[in-house]
Amino acid sequence: MSKNMDRRVRKTRAQLRQGLAELLKEKSLKEITVKELVEKVDINRSTFYLHYADIYDMMEKIENELTEDIEDLIHTHPVSPFNEDSFPFIEDIFSILAENRDICAALLGPNGDISFLHRIENILSEHSLNALKETFPEKMDDLTYYYAFCLSGCIGLVKAWLSEESSVSPQHMAELTFKLIMNALRGFYPDFSVRRS
Repeated sequence: MSKNMDRRVRKTRAQLRQGLAELLKEKSLKEITVKELVEKVDINRSTFYLHYADIYDMMEKIENELTEDIEDLIHTHPVSPFNEDSFPFIEDIFSILAENRDICAALLGPNGDISFLHRIENILSEHSLNALKETFPEKMDDLTYYYAFCLSGCIGLVKAWLSEESSVSPQHMAELTFKLIMNALRGFYPDFSVRRS
């Protein structure tokens, strides 16, 4: 019985997330009402309130879940110098984005939450800058600028991929991102070399 209940809870939350993602394409979070959301997904208001206090609480919980997924990834792929071992981390990031495509596209879109983007950037920065410092200890002065350049490019690439509803697979996007980062690293440090089979 609890298994069926869990399945029902997951299904309800997925419907609400999908509805919120669709509404965020049209308007900002502060313009979205619980009434509007539940009507869109054909769920009772009382059912919504079993899961969330209000729209802001729903958004916060969704963002916290996504943030936790990314933090779990970082623990799964410990900080290490940038090399071919970095690829699984990048691939897993794109897998999370693909699994949560609609809500991620909405969160990173024009009506999204810029503070969520900053949270993700901060988590990735802590992970990646440590790895860069390990890889290039003699280039510390320029690392912050190099990293800012790479991060902005990666965020732009992700936004383009999510917004186009592209059929390009997460694996292909991970390969592309990995190549772009490694090419940028070679520009930053000409002696740097990494190969992936």
